[in-house]
Amino acid sequence: MPGADGTTSASRNGRKDTQGLTVRSFANHVKPTWCPGCGDFGVLTALKQALVQLEIWPHEAAVISGIGCGSKIVDYMRINGFMTLHGRPLAVATGVKLANPSLHVIVVNGDGDGYGIGGNHFMHTARRNPDITHIVENNQIYALTKGQYSPTSDRGFKTSTSPDGAAELPVNPLLLALACGATFVARGFAGEPKHLASLIAAGIRHKGYALIDVLQPCVTFNKVNTYEWYAERIYRVDEETGYDPADFDAAWRMAQQWGDRIPVGIIYQREGIPSYEEFVPALKEGPVVHQPFAKVDEAVFERLKLEYT
Repeated sequence: MPGADGTTSASRNGRKDTQGLTVRSFANHVKPTWCPGCGDFGVLTALKQALVQLEIWPHEAAVISGIGCGSKIVDYMRINGFMTLHGRPLAVATGVKLANPSLHVIVVNGDGDGYGIGGNHFMHTARRNPDITHIVENNQIYALTKGQYSPTSDRGFKTSTSPDGAAELPVNPLLLALACGATFVARGFAGEPKHLASLIAAGIRHKGYALIDVLQPCVTFNKVNTYEWYAERIYRVDEETGYDPADFDAAWRMAQQWGDRIPVGIIYQREGIPSYEEFVPALKEGPVVHQPFAKVDEAVFERLKLEYT
């Protein structure tokens, strides 16, 4: 187990011993307050399994979340975590990655937080390509605030605050990510945590921005997109004959499928594209967290202060 300094005895000796690493390594004393049957439980399980598969200890990763039911995930894990303002986790996660590129940085937020309030950050993070993994728990509703329709709700979807149904067409996050230059785009299902864990692991291994859109049933407020509804429609793209996730045109067509057939798996993956951190000159001298504070000339410091008086 990690010591007080955040390392294991094996890692301090120059090697990595993961013999004691299990999903229990990420457990803490906080009991989830999610509704029984919530899809967030599947996401939590899958994330822990992915980290174990990749032999990543709690001190080697950071989970950044927004505001919403699923964003509470940082409270329910023994890991470096930070809950940000609504819609802002990608910006904070990019800062964390720039400060310490050796950390595996993972963002977990909902469809309202990620595609609505945080839509601007989503678009620009995809094009910048920082080496972070973005898991979006897409339940097609604002669940924490009691059931308003979200950016991914289908047109006509009725809620307590929209009795006539949603008027807008839904956002297609896979198409948006592809259009903005994302180098890894996948979709998973919270009802299949083992398969979802493999997608999360692939996203973490990918060098660059990785989006994993998770079909995550809300058992309290969304009575349409249920576990049963998804189970009748989803299929795995890796079982489709001849499908190549490196083919952008094929991925673009695949990402448009919704309704009777919904694809899950790695929709698109492009390797060899430099991540955002590689373009930051300050990181050429190593992680910022390991660099000494620069000594400031007192005379220069005083002149700077005078400019703001």
